[in-house]
Order: sequence, then structure tokens, then C-alpha cells
Amino acid sequence: MSSKFLSLNPEKQERILNAALKEFALKGYGNASTNEIVKSAGISKGLLFHYFNNKKELYLFLYNHFADVMVEEFFNELDLDERDIFERMKTLMILKNKLMARHPEVFDFMVAASMESTEEVKEILNNTNTELIQSSYSRLFENIDITMFRDGVDIQRAINIIMWTLQGFSNQELEKAKKLNKAHHDFDEAFKEVEVYIEMMKKAFYKNV
Repeated sequence: MSSKFLSLNPEKQERILNAALKEFALKGYGNASTNEIVKSAGISKGLLFHYFNNKKELYLFLYNHFADVMVEEFFNELDLDERDIFERMKTLMILKNKLMARHPEVFDFMVAASMESTEEVKEILNNTNTELIQSSYSRLFENIDITMFRDGVDIQRAINIIMWTLQGFSNQELEKAKKLNKAHHDFDEAFKEVEVYIEMMKKAFYKNV
């Protein structure tokens, strides 16, 4: 994160972040205009580039910032005392839905970023997203109750199957949104569908269902 930007007063920080968020979410990285961002934020272009060297630095700062905000908010609300891995999965879906409703522009931006094809930022985004998913799932699956699994089930492989299923399902939904060329996608239907997969995995891996 830019130390110069973080030294700004919070109100001005928020204006710049919100202006950039809307522009990048609407137009993507390649078509976004820093002229529109500074106009919306009510600052000069010179001031913007005092804090960020170029559009790429601003974009990646924005992505990392809001990814951190969403992850922190998510885990603050997730009940890790619930040790049933599948109940956690259902809570994950509920919380994700709540966060989408609470921060629609952030989710529009994150979905748009996942579809970003501009080579200048694509690889960095993919690497950052992979690291984010791995660290998040590591926290999500810690301290689960392994006694609920059937005897003879390889716990680590079962967790991998659960993780890969959810990750693959999420990627599939993003691909659908990408083909429709829109960030707004019917994720409510997706949540209903993923519950079917969760119930199937629960029957496959648990002793008593």
C-alpha cells in the first residue's frame, strides 16, 4: 500500500477509492479513465499521480485494498466455533450473499477484475487471487471436527475435494458472468445450486446424514 496515500485524511481517501472503484468496475482496467476518476473524486490529476505512479499502481492498490477489506469483514462475521465443515460452507455462502448486498460496487469491481484480460495486470491479478484463495481456505478449514467423517475417509483428500468443488463452482459462475459480459450475475441461483453439491459431499463423507 502507498504510505503517501494512507497519510491522507480518511474522507479524501474514501473519495478517491470510491471514484476509482466505480470507474474500474464499470469499464475494466483497459478502458478506465484517470481523468474520470479525478473528476469524480474532485482532485487534480497531478495529485492522483502524487499518490500513485500510474493507473496500474492505482488499480492493483484498489484490488488489494478491497480484497483485504472483504476478507477481514468476512472472517469477523464467520463463526469458527462451528466445527462442522459443511455448516461452515453454508455460512460462507450466506455471508458472501450478505457482503454482496452490503457492498455491491466492491463485488462488481472484484468480479470485473476476475474477468480482466489486459496483459499488463492479468497475471498479477491471477497470482494475487490464487494466494488469497489459498490463505482464505486455510483459515476456513482450520479446527474442523474430523470425527464426523466416515471411518476410512482420507480427511485431507476429502477437504481437497470440498475445496476444489467450491472453487470450481465459483470459477464456473464467473465464466457464465464473463460470457454474458456483465458483472451482475444471478448468484442467488448459484447459491441454491451449490447447496446441492454440499449435501452430496456431506452424504459421501459423513457418518450420519
